Amino acid sequence: MTTEAAGEGGLTPFAGWVRFLETTSPELVAERMPAGPDTAALTAHYPELARVEVQDVTIGGAGGMAARLYREPGHATGAALVWVHGGAFVGGDLDMPEANWVGLTLASRGVPVLSVEYRKCLRGTHFPAPSDDVLAAWQWAVERAGELRVEPSGLHLGGASAGGNLAAGVTKRLRDGAGPLPASLVIVYGVLHAQLPPASADLRARTDSATGLFLTPDMAPEINRNFTGDEAALADPYAFPANGDVAGQPPVYVLNSDTDFLRASGEAYAAQLATASVPVRVEFEPGSLHGHLNEPFTAAAERSLDRMTAWLTSALTSAKGSSAP
Repeated sequence: MTTEAAGEGGLTPFAGWVRFLETTSPELVAERMPAGPDTAALTAHYPELARVEVQDVTIGGAGGMAARLYREPGHATGAALVWVHGGAFVGGDLDMPEANWVGLTLASRGVPVLSVEYRKCLRGTHFPAPSDDVLAAWQWAVERAGELRVEPSGLHLGGASAGGNLAAGVTKRLRDGAGPLPASLVIVYGVLHAQLPPASADLRARTDSATGLFLTPDMAPEINRNFTGDEAALADPYAFPANGDVAGQPPVYVLNSDTDFLRASGEAYAAQLATASVPVRVEFEPGSLHGHLNEPFTAAAERSLDRMTAWLTSALTSAKGSSAP
């Protein structure tokens, strides 16, 4: 998150960031936003990623949403993932490590990935627009599961941060008749509540002594209100999946960052799912901050990709109960 415009005109940091994104040309935004390593840098460090075939596609035909297919020829596990990046519902793209590195890594391990884009909540766009885009991407993947080298029953859905919210909300829409359910739902440091639940004693101890946290509890209500566009939609069960009935969902894997205020949301949602008899596993990545999948070459991010691979390719998806690392 850039604070280039933060604080100007009495704006909060998040409001300043939104104004910056809304009033600045895409070229200048790209110049001022910190860029992660590109594919060449990633493959130089992780040579196995060079085997992955990458194909840009469009969901919904001309004028539709961009997406990217990641596949490795001849290596298949029977699982594939529709993946949604984060960015506080206003930022992020298919080139960020949270999208590109995740797609390359999982595909290199035999899990093809469809990494999807969605409309950002800028210039009057709000929920359900981004949710509708993710739903359309899921339906596209189901119809073309062969391109992901799996049966439709082998498709999983997941996302990180705001993308975790969107994936979880779409899973509830699918449960309620919008299409076939995923084999499992993967939520990585997601925001599932309109208002953050109280932090555990362990989380409070970690955040109280932490420095450099760019996502703070006071930012969450502002980000969430910008996502929905009005107060009433904060109670929508598809906008914030912790609202309403959570039963009837496929197995869910919740992976939180260690020192991250959103960890309270992930832990509370996992508890709700367990109470509703939904198979759920919840873990946190030691030594990590929010957004750590955007940090290739770090041990915490690499471990998290190992955890995601294990979930997607093993019997964990049918295991009952929750656990910690």
